[in-house]
Amino acid sequence: MTLMPLIRPARLRPGAKVAVVAPSGPVPEDRLEAGLEILRSWDLDPVVMPHVRGRHPDFWYLAGADEARAREMTAAWCDPSVTAVICARGGYGAQRIVDLLDWTAIRAAGPKVLVGYSDTTALHEAFAVRMGLATLHGPMVGALSFLKDGRTQESLRATLFEPESVRTLGLRTARTMVPGRARGITFGGCVSLLAADVGTPHARPSARGGLLLIEDVGEEDYRLDRILTQLLRSGLLEGVTGVALGSWAECGPYEQVRAVLHDRLGGLGVPVVEELGFGHSATALTVPFGVPAVLDADAGTLTLDEPALL
Repeated sequence: MTLMPLIRPARLRPGAKVAVVAPSGPVPEDRLEAGLEILRSWDLDPVVMPHVRGRHPDFWYLAGADEARAREMTAAWCDPSVTAVICARGGYGAQRIVDLLDWTAIRAAGPKVLVGYSDTTALHEAFAVRMGLATLHGPMVGALSFLKDGRTQESLRATLFEPESVRTLGLRTARTMVPGRARGITFGGCVSLLAADVGTPHARPSARGGLLLIEDVGEEDYRLDRILTQLLRSGLLEGVTGVALGSWAECGPYEQVRAVLHDRLGGLGVPVVEELGFGHSATALTVPFGVPAVLDADAGTLTLDEPALL
């Protein structure tokens, strides 16, 4: 099975209504309000679903019961007045709700914009596999990079409203790990979440023809080794055409992390670029999943064949 381009949702227009959801953990109120103000300054109309401000009675790391978070995610998607669904934060919990979402209703509601990263990786994979939808690996409403970094904000804003203006992605930090150019369909996210998805119902059976974009946070070098080794042993990475690496915040000294990444991914025989500029970093570019693109590891760029949104 070779990855094919996914359905791209429509770009946003001024005045668009966007739903803010909490499929994972709760978000601090001050960060939520600051993020909402940024969305409003773009002439968007953000509507906050109730459990964004909620907490599970027993598990501090969840923004409410699984059934409630899944119900709100489904309701937000199926609201005909909503054009985009943006996650409030990551953390943990999205995996717990992917099988509880009403996929029949979601498919009937049609394509919309989904934005998030980190734990949202579980949703990116689910929407790709179960709905055939391209999604945006971009900052959450309460993410510190979104609140503090102008380039992070502009990358998301431009992708949402003027997607043709952000066809070539990459920061000056980008460096060649394995030289070359590759073409493929973008997919990926938080690498620990990709590994956790292997073997689950409706998991992506193959990534042949895909450009793998991965990053993570708080995973020490030996744990990254285990995660990448699992992906290799599972066969998921067979046929991947290239790899773009984002940030590895709080994963230990970068040279140690880099050694693991090179050891585990260098043997794929495909171009690899490091520090492209997405993920849990001070500046986090918005990158689309499910679109054809060219990775130039020598130039340190990812160039989309077509805009992320219609």
